[in-house]
Amino acid sequence: MRLSTLYLGVSLAAIAVPAAAQTSTSRTPAPARVQAEPPAPAPQPTMSLRDALIMAYRGNPDLQGERANLRATDEGVPIARSAGLPGVSSSGGFNETLHNTNQGLGPARTAQAGLDLSVPVYAGGAVRNSVRAAETRVEAGRSQLRATEADIFTQAVTAYVDVIRDEAIVRLNQQNVRALEVNLQASRDRFEVGDLTRTDVAQSEARLALAQGQLRTVEARLIGSRETFIRVIGTPPGVLAPPPQLPGLPNDVEAAVDIAIANNPNLQAAQKLREASGYDVRVARAGRLPRVSVVTSGGYFNNLGSLTDQAVRAGVAGDGWSTTAGVNLTMPLFQGGRPAAEVRQAQARQEISMEQVTFVERGVVAQTRSAYAGYQSSLRVIDSSRVAVDANRLSLEGVRAENSVGTRTILDILNAEQELLNSQVTYVTAERDAYVAGFTLLASMGKAESQDLGLDGGPLYDPLSNYREVRGNISDWADGPAPKARGTRTNQTPPQDPTVTPVSDPLLTRPVDSRANNP
Repeated sequence: MRLSTLYLGVSLAAIAVPAAAQTSTSRTPAPARVQAEPPAPAPQPTMSLRDALIMAYRGNPDLQGERANLRATDEGVPIARSAGLPGVSSSGGFNETLHNTNQGLGPARTAQAGLDLSVPVYAGGAVRNSVRAAETRVEAGRSQLRATEADIFTQAVTAYVDVIRDEAIVRLNQQNVRALEVNLQASRDRFEVGDLTRTDVAQSEARLALAQGQLRTVEARLIGSRETFIRVIGTPPGVLAPPPQLPGLPNDVEAAVDIAIANNPNLQAAQKLREASGYDVRVARAGRLPRVSVVTSGGYFNNLGSLTDQAVRAGVAGDGWSTTAGVNLTMPLFQGGRPAAEVRQAQARQEISMEQVTFVERGVVAQTRSAYAGYQSSLRVIDSSRVAVDANRLSLEGVRAENSVGTRTILDILNAEQELLNSQVTYVTAERDAYVAGFTLLASMGKAESQDLGLDGGPLYDPLSNYREVRGNISDWADGPAPKARGTRTNQTPPQDPTVTPVSDPLLTRPVDSRANNP
């Protein structure tokens, strides 16, 4: 399954359909047009959504931290296994007798070295269940890593389409301001010759001031979206390509919920933690069962030539070896109620994990249903706002034509232009909302991870690699590599600004006052 197969919805460029392509039933003569500069060609994209996702996958510090967290969880398995493996220890010492009033057979100094071996035989199932609990938590950690991947990708997709949306809105507002500036100058010229009143000029001034304030607002939001893009993905956005269509979206909400309950990584992680808590109860119960181990030890001693003559005559050896072997049995009889308390504690935590599964499942169901509803709603808004854009475009043409013959006022044109702008903003916002809701739906269904998105621009992180390496490692000296930060820093990226490449809509770049251009 790949993101780069199709394209969602219609292009944002559809907003800028030339006015000549629109049909009109009005019998009003078409107004004269001013010579407008041809729009600048759209710049070629420098980044696709797939590129952005790969950058986030490789350099997002939150994702890198979750990978390190999983590696730490992996180590729980060899730690648990070590309790059931033989233990070997050595000891050594040196003793010097400084004062002894009883000169007997004892040496004045002694050096000794020993080696002890202990082999656990039976621990009431504590080791076996500890290992199972650790392995199950590793599986939960892998699911949690999948959930973090999906969350980071959702943030990346949201940041990506937010930039596209806000750039489009800034362009629309910039075009609106330019048109209102031209209209204000035309209104002032006609006022000078007595063709308009001061009220007409004031209306144009007020509408331009409001448009300029609105432009500043959307420019600030664009800067915020670009900075969020840098925070999530690690690099400035550049020129973004249109996002592809989202694959694999379900046809009904019940199917989406069924898939989510079966595949959602957060829910799977909670289920694994519930399973691990069951093993913890068994570990706690083992605390009141007997433990058996086999022990053996060997030692060497040397009196370092310090034996007295009497000891030598008595046949005391100057050095020698000793070996012992045995079986140790520990049978707890009374521990002050500690084992029962530990069992009750583990049972309570198991109950917590059970309730957590239900809690997470509720959230998954709610998120899936909400995302599905949001996606469907946004698609309907796209359809209706597309109709509204076309209708408002036609309306603006008609109002301008009627203004040219004196049946419409400048305020009517300003209102029609504002309605067109609002419908265009609604349109691009709905496209953004639909894409985010669709991707959120995929994430809740467990279908928004690296393998699902086809991020094959390099080797994918293998969560099993570290586990295979450490699970059977019994060396006490097999340290890992020195920790290092892997996330991409952004302190050297330049501060973002609201600059966008203009893509002109001919209808918005024409002067509002059509009669000012009649011959």
